[in-house]
Amino acid sequence: MCALSDADLLSLWEDGCGLHPLDRGVRAVCALLTETSAENVEDWTLGRRNQALAQLHSDCFGPELQGWTECAQCGEKLEFWVDCRSLMEKQREGTDEPIVLHERRFRVPTSRDLARVAGESDPERATMKLLEVCRVETDDLHEQAEPLPEWSGGDLERLGEQMIAADPLAEIVLSFECPVCRSVREQALDLVEFVWAELEAAAKRILGEVHALASAYGWSEREILALSESRRAMYLAMVQG
Repeated sequence: MCALSDADLLSLWEDGCGLHPLDRGVRAVCALLTETSAENVEDWTLGRRNQALAQLHSDCFGPELQGWTECAQCGEKLEFWVDCRSLMEKQREGTDEPIVLHERRFRVPTSRDLARVAGESDPERATMKLLEVCRVETDDLHEQAEPLPEWSGGDLERLGEQMIAADPLAEIVLSFECPVCRSVREQALDLVEFVWAELEAAAKRILGEVHALASAYGWSEREILALSESRRAMYLAMVQG
């Protein structure tokens, strides 16, 4: 993986502004990779994608994910802190072995798989469609043609647990206890959304710096972005002073 310069970060933000969140996640990972290693990122497992996003955040913004949410009961602001390094380490606990339930074999989902069911509005139908997509083909042609049975909620829950165990970072769940009303709840952390918000904030900050220095000195964007961070900060301090 390669580090992102300010120019790279601006290009990434600009390219991803109009994209679906799934495509933003893939685009962000591709920005870290060489052209040869960026192939088929859509087919990476979600955990592997999130591992790369955690690396991106660690490299560009530091290893700490810091944010906040609201208590669903009383509206109190709840802060959270997550170490990207622990997230990346967690993914190493996964496995590439197929998941088996009732003699059916499945693999864990990828970004491409989720894109194929993104237009499905009914959650149950989306789940079954995703399972069909992730079904591992066998040599039994009859089994391949046979649709999946209508499994119980317990079966689907058990299958989901096995998928999480196989791809631990595919889903990041945070636990919160409100200090005011003492209610306890869990909330999923969407790493694509979180990292993209950080990228957007950084892009707007950089564009503000470019605007200030270009207005003061007449320099081009390329010339300003070529300045070291410390030198740019010094020029900004003089302009604002």
